[in-house]
Formats: sequence, C-alpha cells, structure tokens
Amino acid sequence: MIKYIFNREIDRKKYDAAVENALNTRVYACSWYLDAVADDWDVLVQEDYKAVMPLPKRKKYTLNYIYLVPWVQQLGIFSGEKVSEDLIHSFIVKIPGKYVLTDYYFNSENQFKSKYLTERINYILALNSGFEQIKERFNSNRKRILRKDFNDFIIDKQGNRDEFLALYGQIEKNFALPGDALKKLRNLLNSRQDFVHVWNVYQENELLAGLLFLKDQKRITYLLPVASEEAKKRNLPSFIVGKLIKTYQNTGYILDFEGSMAEGVAGFYKSFGAEKELYFHYKKKALF
Repeated sequence: MIKYIFNREIDRKKYDAAVENALNTRVYACSWYLDAVADDWDVLVQEDYKAVMPLPKRKKYTLNYIYLVPWVQQLGIFSGEKVSEDLIHSFIVKIPGKYVLTDYYFNSENQFKSKYLTERINYILALNSGFEQIKERFNSNRKRILRKDFNDFIIDKQGNRDEFLALYGQIEKNFALPGDALKKLRNLLNSRQDFVHVWNVYQENELLAGLLFLKDQKRITYLLPVASEEAKKRNLPSFIVGKLIKTYQNTGYILDFEGSMAEGVAGFYKSFGAEKELYFHYKKKALF
C-alpha cells in the first residue's frame, strides 16, 4: 500500500533511514536537505517506509503544483530494493489529483516509460582507484593543464561560507537566479556541515574561486563551482577538480558532476573521463 503523508506527519527517522539506506540514495532527498531548499514537501510512502517518494510542493493563488526545486537534481523513488517500472507507475498514480502540475526529476535508477518523460544528461566519475590510474582517462588538454604549477594558490578546505556566497553574488550571471534560490542556497550553506562542504581558493588572501560540494554515503556531488574571470584564465576549476579527485581517490565514491545539457560544460566534465548517466524529467499537467 502506498500512502500520501503530509510533512507534519512524516516519521523523519524512518524516512531518512529509507533514503540513506536506499540502493539509489541521493542526498537531495534527505529531510534536512529538502527542509533547506524546498518551500514545502510531503511524501508518498510504501508500507512502513519500505520505499519513499518526496514531493516538493508550492501553491500559487489557489493552484497546487509539484515543482523543480533549486539545488536539487534527482529525486524519485528510493528503496533498499531495485525499483521496478511497475512500482514507479504505482507511485505516480498515487500523486493526488489536487496538483495541477507535476514537474519532477526522477533519479537515474528509476527507469520507466511515459509520454510525459524526457531524458536528462548527467556525468559521473568512479573514484575506486588511485589518482594516477584515474588520470589516464583525462583527455590530453586536461592532463596538460594539470601539469601546470598551481603553487601560488591555497585551498581552504574549511572554506568561509559567507565569503563563498559573496563571491557567488559578485558574478553577474548569478543575479538571474529564479525566485528565492539565493535564500535557499544560504539555508543550505548553514545546514549540515557533515554533508555540505565548501572549498575556497586564494591567491595572496584574495578569494578567486570556490566549490560547494555534497558528500553522502556514496556520492561526492559537485553542486556549485564558482570562479572569477581571472580564476578561469588561471584554470582554477581544473585545479579544484583535480584536488577533489586526489582527496577522494580509492574511496569507492562516485564523483557526480550534476550534468550538463550545455555542450561546453559537459565537455569540461567529460575531459576528466566522466561517463554519461541519464536521469529523467517528468512533466504532466492535470486533466480536468
């Protein structure tokens, strides 16, 4: 049996255990993460939290809808067992009819067919071997860049979050963020420091670049890189990714680059030997 449970009624201990112990766990689905970045959310639950599907929700005027949350790439159904296509459809039909729109990202392990589904591209890199072995998969340009001398730069691996946010705000393109995404980002930076990590890169006390990444039981998620124009000229994004790989080499983690559908960004990720992973955008309007 699958039940719809309102946020205030969720057994958070059982819910988080279901997400964290899932074969396809994603940090985005943890209760603390959704509390930080979503306006509100409820959940569909199979039996006694055997499988769960979080549903971020909003209301505009009198219309309720399920929406794509900033800073969340993959949600969907999470279970300690392989999620079948039949189970996915069983969950979908339990989404209440009050929602005039379901706009939602399913994770890469939620494989199913639907006319409302569009494939999205992610890139991932396995960190189950040493750096030198991983580096063999880098393209020639990335290898050349990482042979450069970066000794003038210092990475603070306990990066100041206010400084990181200030640098992010200084970059002109980021002022086009939708709605209150910057506020949600601040919420996230102020949340679980055992999951949410900031690296800041300095040259002579000047902050030039940074990275906000997430670390759960299985994945290092490359959530938000920030770099000034000078940092890009000095190849600091490559420097940071190289250091990230070195730090977590031989751990069995997956480095999740979070995309991208943009050719240039995807090319950067692929240059580290990252492999394509598909996840799924489900968008359906209610019929009245």
